[in-house]
Amino acid sequence: MYDVIIIGAGVIGCAVARELSKYKRKILVVDKASDICEGTSKANSGIIHAGFDAKPGSFKAKFNVLGNQMMEDLSKQLDFPFQRNGSLVLGFSAADLIELKKLKEQGEKNGVKELEILTGEEARNLEPNLSKEVIWALYAKQGGIVCPFNLTIALAENAFTNGAQFKLNTEVQSINRISSTKEIPFDFYHIETNQGILRSRTVVNAAGVYADLFHNMVSEHKIKIIPRKGEYCLFDKSVGNYVQKTIFQLPTRMGKGVLVTPTIHGNLMVGPTAEDVLDKEDISTSMDGLKDVLKKATKSVKDLPIKQVITSFAGLRAHEESGDFIIGECEDAKGFFDVAGIESPGLTCAPAIGEYVSNLMMDYLPANLNSTYKPYRKGVISIAHASFEERKQYINENPAYANVICRCEMVTEGEIMDAIHRPLGATTLDGIKRRTRAGSGRCQSGFCSPKVIEILARELKVDPSTITKSGEGSNFLTGFNKEEV
Repeated sequence: MYDVIIIGAGVIGCAVARELSKYKRKILVVDKASDICEGTSKANSGIIHAGFDAKPGSFKAKFNVLGNQMMEDLSKQLDFPFQRNGSLVLGFSAADLIELKKLKEQGEKNGVKELEILTGEEARNLEPNLSKEVIWALYAKQGGIVCPFNLTIALAENAFTNGAQFKLNTEVQSINRISSTKEIPFDFYHIETNQGILRSRTVVNAAGVYADLFHNMVSEHKIKIIPRKGEYCLFDKSVGNYVQKTIFQLPTRMGKGVLVTPTIHGNLMVGPTAEDVLDKEDISTSMDGLKDVLKKATKSVKDLPIKQVITSFAGLRAHEESGDFIIGECEDAKGFFDVAGIESPGLTCAPAIGEYVSNLMMDYLPANLNSTYKPYRKGVISIAHASFEERKQYINENPAYANVICRCEMVTEGEIMDAIHRPLGATTLDGIKRRTRAGSGRCQSGFCSPKVIEILARELKVDPSTITKSGEGSNFLTGFNKEEV
């Protein structure tokens, strides 16, 4: 019997797990995927939003501003990169200026600091590659960028170190609330999974695009999550400084529109589209979608270097019909806490939502402080970003740090071994990629993938044929015979 089961190992589920691990509770995070951060959290813009475009009084507005304010300290505690690079929302007409002023006023109501309206020339002084069509801009100095992989994995590892358990490859199939009996003198949830039965006094539903499925299993008040697909293009690091700030156009009913932004790792990224789809697993890209992204991006910046695109991808946003987050205890299912409809700015909001849900849980299921709780975590060593003296020290301690496996990103064998053996370590190629960036560069793992497969098999003590890209059904090798090698 667990005190809390969290469904979903994305950024929200892991943020909740970390906050709950500050107290003495038996916590379990379950996810159907083979690794942390396999759903919505792995494919988004990586933007830490300032908080000016959320409706005042909404959950989105409240947690956006709070999460933004928390991010810097959190990045230091959990050792992941974060940069407050600022953002610009562009205006192309006098009518746009009216909307920018409304956004500024709305942001100030939400508590966003350092918002300023700039002329087109002032904006181009900050960003020389802005289009000449830009005549106004809203400048938000509090905007930032982060790596969604780094953030989610950091939260998960810290929660795990502080006692939270994780069961991956575990798909929830049904949930039922069971009333108290003589044998079990409290109500609890009976959860059937593909890995067997689980029981818990409470459930946190942080299942992304599947949150409506689990909510509707226990509540008569139904909700509907609409998967909203967004397609992106990622550019080579050679043009990573094309813009310094995150460049938005005015938001629409479908979202914040196509942006142009540097990434925390030095690439350039544009996107996303916004297309409501029926399939909760549809992360396909299309020629029309990617053309649309690039066309709209060229309205913001001049001479977009489209020949430097190295990959494209798509993600799904969990859009709920009400337009706001659904966070709280289910009215007709006590002990079942929804964290549903978490779309943009969900990544920014995650640490603040974690705190909020932890406080809700304390009201329902009080617990004492975890006296051994440790707020700090050390990330994977990055040889590429280490000083010459640090590299010497690492290599002296372990010569594997001198063996470069991924040439594009300068990732070494030692870093890959660290990613495998650390808390909640990688077991797949994508798991290595998210923790070390091996395979993220210009050749998109064309050179390093065989070596990474070899290291994974060696360190996990399994046949190379069992190594996958991202879990079941994504094996690289077929017809493999170990005796023939």
